[in-house]
Amino acid sequence: LKMDATKLYLLYNSESYYAIGCDLIMKRSQINTLIKDAIQWLEELNVHLPPFAYWTPKEWAEKGHEYDEIRCNMLGWDVTDYGRGDFDKIGLLLFTIRNGNLKNPDYAKPYAEKMLISQVGQLSPNHFHWHKTEDIINRGGGTLMLRLWNSTKEGNLDDSNVTVRIDGRRCTVPAGGEVFLKPGESITLTPGIYHLFTAVDEKVLGWEVSAVNDDNTDNRFLEPQARFADIEEDEPAEYLLCNEYPEAR
Repeated sequence: LKMDATKLYLLYNSESYYAIGCDLIMKRSQINTLIKDAIQWLEELNVHLPPFAYWTPKEWAEKGHEYDEIRCNMLGWDVTDYGRGDFDKIGLLLFTIRNGNLKNPDYAKPYAEKMLISQVGQLSPNHFHWHKTEDIINRGGGTLMLRLWNSTKEGNLDDSNVTVRIDGRRCTVPAGGEVFLKPGESITLTPGIYHLFTAVDEKVLGWEVSAVNDDNTDNRFLEPQARFADIEEDEPAEYLLCNEYPEAR
């Protein structure tokens, strides 16, 4: 399984990874399909999201300030190719269920929760968080593989052993070591631990429970890239992404 995961799903050397080159951007039709497919899969698994997961743009246009927490804290759908133009190789589909806000005392909860769906052969690129501690949980589907490194003070990869906790068990792996999470298993990642991950046998329903999430300031990617996708509007949006909500009426 290790060799298959390395050969088939990751394109990287000791410090870098690469998408198969293309200059495309995501199309709205692709995002619509991905979200509809995710909703259908979640229904098959009997997993339910909050009501705002299913609102149309027309419904969003009618929502007032009582829903500002969703807008301000970027709750909801998040479909990204990290600006690489090849979602199937480098990308992730997420739904932020709850989140606090370090800059706004009205939303002072100190935690966040996300759903994420990782496809086979689809890499979530190498990054760490400056402040956020997170648990990544495999809720169902296939096996989730993570590769781990410590970071240097300069934000580069360190060659030291990495110590994490997997379901309460302290575990040490070498720099770049692989961890495989079966359904029900989880890993705790503290600030400064570089991690990339992918599903290695069938798609994975992942979950993240963490400290407050701030995608604008707390992510350190090994290679510079966009956090959110550029989108070609080839058809109307059926669902809005977390950075697309209209202002309150």
